[in-house]
Amino acid sequence: MSRISVRGFAVASATAVTTVGAVVGVAAGGGQQQSPSDPIEATAADSTLLADIPAGQQAVAQTASLTQQADVQSTAADAEAKKSAEEAARKQAAQDAKAKKAAADKAAAEKLAKEREAKKKQEIASRSATRDSGAFPVKASYTISEVQAMARQMIPGDQFQCFSNIVDHESGWNYQATNPSSGSYGLVQALPASKMASAGADWKTNPATQIKWGLGYMNDRYGSPCEAWSFWQANNYY
Repeated sequence: MSRISVRGFAVASATAVTTVGAVVGVAAGGGQQQSPSDPIEATAADSTLLADIPAGQQAVAQTASLTQQADVQSTAADAEAKKSAEEAARKQAAQDAKAKKAAADKAAAEKLAKEREAKKKQEIASRSATRDSGAFPVKASYTISEVQAMARQMIPGDQFQCFSNIVDHESGWNYQATNPSSGSYGLVQALPASKMASAGADWKTNPATQIKWGLGYMNDRYGSPCEAWSFWQANNYY
């Protein structure tokens, strides 16, 4: 019951009691109304005050409790929302980093593949630009510098040094070098020496023929003169 309804009820009740008291007084022949200080009216007034104060306190207490509960719930909801947002951000960051790494790895692999392809094409072009053994004039003898000049024109530029390293160790660029114990012969010390006949019948006297055979052997067996040189360094032969 609201404050107004309680107060109205109490006042109405007090008025009714006072009225009854007055009637009774008249009927008794006194002809006088009851004094305002009569215990009945005081009781009605006291009832009004008692009903009014607890109702107000209760309303304030209930309002404060509801407000506090709402604040607690709101704080908890905010904390949960913040936690969820942080977790979502962490997962998204991890996914972004993973995707970025995958893209970088893919780009690196593609770049490496392109570089290898370009190098392969360059090697093919370089080899196709080299001179064949038959392009050199035949002479009775050749100096070391002449033999090396032939090799530079027949060996791809990026492979020449490796080829030269092997020839340095095997024959010292002497196209007539012979190993008396094994019978290996020529610039690249072919064994048996007659294998060089596949490059030309003049393999004994023409260093260009020996270079042609040696280059073919290194490419077929090891992939390139540089791969052959790597094997030679590890084993002291090829």
